[in-house]
Amino acid sequence: MSEQRIFITGGASGLGQSIALRYARAGWRVCIADVNDARGAETQKTLASLTPHAHYLRCDVTREEDLGAASEWLASNWGGVDVVVNNAGVAQAGAIEEVSLDDWQWIIDINLLGVVRGCKVFTPLFKRQGHGHFVNVASMAGLLDVPMMSSYNATKAAVVSLSETLQNELADDHIGVSLVCPSFFKTNLTESLRTSSPGLRTAMGKLLERSPITADDIADRIFRAVEQRAFYVLPHSEGRQAWLMKRLLPRGLYASLIRKRTRRMRSYGTQQA
Repeated sequence: MSEQRIFITGGASGLGQSIALRYARAGWRVCIADVNDARGAETQKTLASLTPHAHYLRCDVTREEDLGAASEWLASNWGGVDVVVNNAGVAQAGAIEEVSLDDWQWIIDINLLGVVRGCKVFTPLFKRQGHGHFVNVASMAGLLDVPMMSSYNATKAAVVSLSETLQNELADDHIGVSLVCPSFFKTNLTESLRTSSPGLRTAMGKLLERSPITADDIADRIFRAVEQRAFYVLPHSEGRQAWLMKRLLPRGLYASLIRKRTRRMRSYGTQQA
């Protein structure tokens, strides 16, 4: 039985839950954090059937004190933590002139500052231990630039930059970083989606549903990346191809391809609405 320990924000559903189950099956001690107590209790019960050490903590990533309390619980009860997964996130879609600043502040506080708080709070514990590993869940949206998703793209791009920076900053302290950038996959992200466009909501939902890659597939890739101390986790081949095109093609050609694909996606969503 492994004595290794993992802490996962947004761990009661979606990708966070899949990560928790993957590590529980490997015998790790698994602590999930979420703001949905009902889902948290249900997931903890499932985890307890796989590992003798499963715990749920109510934790709002917009509150540094909640993450601080989680760090203290892990240090007091499990003697620390080996992997911290900053996974909690929400979605927002809409034209730049339509998205309110309140929505911008909402998504920044969760998607970006939630990850910042997780890294800020747990780095001192990792340094005291002499080791640790952050898994920061961003998105291919942070590497690409799909229209009508400016707030989501911007927060995920910031997580990319933060993670790249921390990989360099924390290396001498034996703290690893993995950056997860999936494309569309079946999850409950549309539950948190804020948008004034029914067509965008429909299109996103359809893209999530028809993805051949599941949350369990991505969780397995994360497990292996942490074992190998790999940085990039890019599970979708289409996403990897698009990122390669962005890096190699002239900007004008790449941008025209993105706009053409986006028009098709919006048209599909309108037809299905």
